[in-house]
This record gives sequence, structure tokens and C-alpha cells, in this order.
Amino acid sequence: MNFSRTLLLAPVLLAACTSSAPQNTGNALAAQDSVVVKDPHTLSNTDSVKPQHLSLDLAVDFSKKQLAGAATWTIENFGGAKEFVTDNAGLQISKVLADGQPVAWYVGKEMPFLGTGLHIPIAPNTREVRIEYAAAPNASALQWLTPEQTDLKAAPFLYTQGEAIHTRSWIPAPDGPGIRFTYDARITVPKNLMALMSATNPQALNDSGIYHFQMEEPIPAYLVALAVGKIEFQKVDARTGVYAEPSRLSRAAWELAEMPKMIAIAEKLYGPYRWGRYDVLILPPGFPIGGMENPRLTFATPTILAGDRSLANLIAHELAHNWSGNLVTSATWDDIWMNEGFTVYIERRITEAMLGKSYVDMLWELGYQDLEKAVAEFGPTSRQTWLQNDLAGKDPEDCLSDVPYEKGSLLLWLIEQKVGRDQWDAFLKSYFDKHAFGSITTGQFLRELHAQFSDKDSTLEKSLRINEWVYGPGIPPNAPRADSARFTQVNAARNAFLQNGAIDKAATAQWTTHEWLHFLRKMPRPLSEAQMRALDDAFKFTQTGNSEIADLWFETAIFAKYKPAYPAMEKFLSHVGRQKFLTPLYTALKETGQGELAKEYFRKFHNAYHPIAQARLRKLVGE
Repeated sequence: MNFSRTLLLAPVLLAACTSSAPQNTGNALAAQDSVVVKDPHTLSNTDSVKPQHLSLDLAVDFSKKQLAGAATWTIENFGGAKEFVTDNAGLQISKVLADGQPVAWYVGKEMPFLGTGLHIPIAPNTREVRIEYAAAPNASALQWLTPEQTDLKAAPFLYTQGEAIHTRSWIPAPDGPGIRFTYDARITVPKNLMALMSATNPQALNDSGIYHFQMEEPIPAYLVALAVGKIEFQKVDARTGVYAEPSRLSRAAWELAEMPKMIAIAEKLYGPYRWGRYDVLILPPGFPIGGMENPRLTFATPTILAGDRSLANLIAHELAHNWSGNLVTSATWDDIWMNEGFTVYIERRITEAMLGKSYVDMLWELGYQDLEKAVAEFGPTSRQTWLQNDLAGKDPEDCLSDVPYEKGSLLLWLIEQKVGRDQWDAFLKSYFDKHAFGSITTGQFLRELHAQFSDKDSTLEKSLRINEWVYGPGIPPNAPRADSARFTQVNAARNAFLQNGAIDKAATAQWTTHEWLHFLRKMPRPLSEAQMRALDDAFKFTQTGNSEIADLWFETAIFAKYKPAYPAMEKFLSHVGRQKFLTPLYTALKETGQGELAKEYFRKFHNAYHPIAQARLRKLVGE
């Protein structure tokens, strides 16, 4: 998931994500975690009842903002349990049957941010449980868009966002990253709309409004996804394509034309792509994250459509998840760096193969800056800056930061440098083969790393300083840094401007998005009115169509109170729902004494944001 990448948590959330640091002693690479892993974020009883297969039969009603129908589970009661417990967040349950017979189900006590357990009586030989229900209109996983909130403005749109623990708000399911099952679905929608899922998908509108789906590979609940809207498909090659609203389709297909090349590189490095097709759905602007790695169908923000393919690197990230995260999944959200750190590392290996070392060096450096910023926000000794999380009693949604992404990927890059790229690639390819369609804990990974490398090289563990990376705060002193040749030139251009107002358009003519980001990130705040105007006159930042540059420019404008940029910023806030962009702007408004303006913007535009983003921003602005 490209969730926040440079998103700093609002101060109100920091306390909720901080805990005292448990002690870690002994050999980290040989650490033991042989006990059964208990996921603190599921109320299900999968330690005794295995959910094997889910069959969904749901109807989409836009007038009621309702998903309603039935979820039928095939289960294995291997522990002799007397009940099957699923996670549930606000579902309206009407009837439950076990092997075709009605049973006296009940809902357990409401737990903060976890919802409730749905308790269903079963016998030792029960194989099938059917739950008839409707999801609440305000379910946290669902965003119901009016026609006006779409690009086409001709039809409504619905999409889901399940990570981290939101799938339970639209499906009664054991909802944890280490719990896997297959699924099929029958989805009924208005006849002028198309339905898509993280499964086999149609490529054209049908006449009935009834769509059938199959996901034959086992996945966790957070990867079950649905989208419904005025959607069309365009082929890229034999196994890749793009879905989007018709008004965006050709632009999106052009922007993502290099997907086949990305897949070929990833397969050469880490083994076969095992999900059949790889397609991308460009969602309406309210999508709260950059991308979501739903198997077979990445959900992506339209903000990646920059017109020059400069932001398509996000697709490399979501594609990489089909090895790290989807194929091999963190056992719990405490181990999320096993999803995201691995994925950032793979993303950058793909990018390096496509665009060269000097290009990917910029990504490594920008990522390092993101990590520095996150560590400064949490505090250099904060428990939240460990790789191994301790999220019991905390909402994993609130605690996500750049730490698992950037610190995790830096550790893998360090290992690569210590053991050699060829050996490291071979280890990772074997790792994905060994754990395919399964889950992994941090301890398991460290033991395998120890067995593969440390037993052969007694100096490796000492040189890696694994304890400091996994079970310690901040950025370890042996963290690798990228070559900064291209950013050295950016620094020179910035310094020339700050010292004497010099602007060399020839020197900046070939800059990529990443050079511009480094140029603006390192500007002092606030700049003067004259400096802001000079930059805007030279580079037209206020009018840029590049969302990454626009967001950083608007943040710079807020600190400078550069009012000529505010109308464009207001338009940006009105139609962009990506939290990575929204959070810095609303935060900057608060920090610069413009909190009332932040509240005004939020009141005007919050309905365009996904419920997950709404909740976070409401806390931030104090609404």
C-alpha cells in the first residue's frame, strides 16, 4: 500500500501510537518466536476454526448507499470449537445459518476500533455458515460517490478500502493479515455500471448488471476489494491493462504503458508473477491513498497521471506487493515492515533496472529524508520508530508512518551491500518461493537470515547491527545513503537563488519530479513574498499539473502566506482525497495560525474525502 509516504501523523495521534519499549536481549538473528502468533486486531477464533472459502452474493444500491446480501463461509472446525467467530464492524445481521439451519447468533461487546465479534454456534462437523446482512451506509471501508464527485459526473461510484482492518465493515470476515482464504462473488449493480474486484474481472459492460468473480489464490480479508462505476477497459499487453472512467482511460493507459516491462524485471529478480493478470483501476480523486495492492487489480489515485510518466513509480510499488505483502504477508500488523519495507526495496530495484542508478539514488535520498522527518516527529527514542511494532490496544490505521517503509527498505539495502547483490537476490527469490501464499513474522525472517548468512560469516551480524534496526529506535548509524550527484546540482541551484535570486532555467530544464521535490523541500520557511513570486513566475508552480510538486508548493505557500497560490490550493483540496497530500496542507494551516481557514476548507470539502481520511482530518483540524 502506498499509504502515506511522507505523511506525518497529526500530533493528536502520536500519543495513541506510543508505548513503553519492551526489552530485547540475546541474538537477534537467532531470535525465537515459536509460540502461536496471536493477532491483537482480530476478534475471530481462527486458532480453532479455519475459514477456507468465502462466497459473496451482494447487491449494490446507490439510492440507499447499501451493500446487502449474504456471505457464505466454508470452514474447517479443526479445534473442536463450539462457535465460529468473525470480525464485524456495524454490519446489520438479519439471519445466520449453519449447514442450512438457522442458529442463535449473537454479537459480542463493542471494542474500540476493532468492532465486535459475531459469534455463530457450530457443531464439530459444521462445514458451511451463511450470514445474511447489510453493510451500514457509513461503513468505514466504503466511499459512495455522487456523480458530481466523479470525473465524468454522469454516474455514481463505489469503491472499498480494506487495509488495515476495515473489511469487517462490509464483510463479516476473520480480518487479519495472517488469515487467508479463497473467494468467489456474485455482485449485482445498476445495469449501466461495471463491477470489478480483486479477482478475475470483466473487460466490458454486460447487459444484466450481474458480475461473477473468482479468486483462486488464498488472500487475507484486507485484500478483498470491490469497485462499481462507469468504468471502461483498455489493454496494455496480453496480461496487463487499465480500467478508468472513460474520460481518463486513454491518458491512464499511456501513463502506465511500461507495466509489462516492470513485471518482466520483477519476475527476473524474484520469480514468477503468480496472480494471472495485472491490471490497474484509476479511481476518482477521493481515493485516500496513492495505491492499494489488491491482487490482480491495483487501485490507484488519479494524482499519478502527471502527463509525463514521472509518477508511475507508484505502480512499481503496488506491483512489487504481489511478491511482498500479497504473496508473502506479514503475520500481524506488528510486522507490517515485512510488507512495506520489502516492497519499497523491490520497487527501487525495479526502478533502477528501468531508469538507472542515478535516478533511483534520488528516490533513496528522498526516502531517507522522509524517514528523518518521521523520526523527528515521533522523537528519536520513540518506540514507534522500531521496525518491530507493538500495536496491541492501538488502531493500526493511526500508527502507520514512513518508518516501516523507509527504515525497513534501508535495512534490506544494507543487507544487500553486506552480502552482495547476487546472493541477496537469490535469498529473496527462495524466500518468496518458500513462503508463497503464507504469512511471516519478523522473528521467522531473522532466523532464516541467520541460517543463510550469519552461520557462514560470523562478522555479518555484528556489521549489520540487527538489534538496532529491528528492536531499537531512530536511524541506526550504519544506515546506507545514496549517491547525491544529481541532488548536488539541485542544491547549487537552490543556493544560488537564496543568495542572489539567480534562476537558471537552462539548468533546471531536464529536472524530474524528484529534483523539484528536493529543490522545494530544502527551501527555508517562510520564504519572502518576493521570493515566492520569483519562483512562481519562473516555474509556474501554482499552475502545475503534477500533484507531488503542487502539494509541496502549496505547503510552501501556506508558510509564506503567499495568497496568489490559495485559489489553486483550494481547488486542489476540493477534489484531491489522497491523505499524503491533504494532511501536510491542513497541518501547515494549523501551524501557521490559519486554523480557522483549515476548518472552513474541511467543512466545504470533507464529503469528497473517503471516511478514513475524514476521520483523520477531523481530528487534525479539531472539528
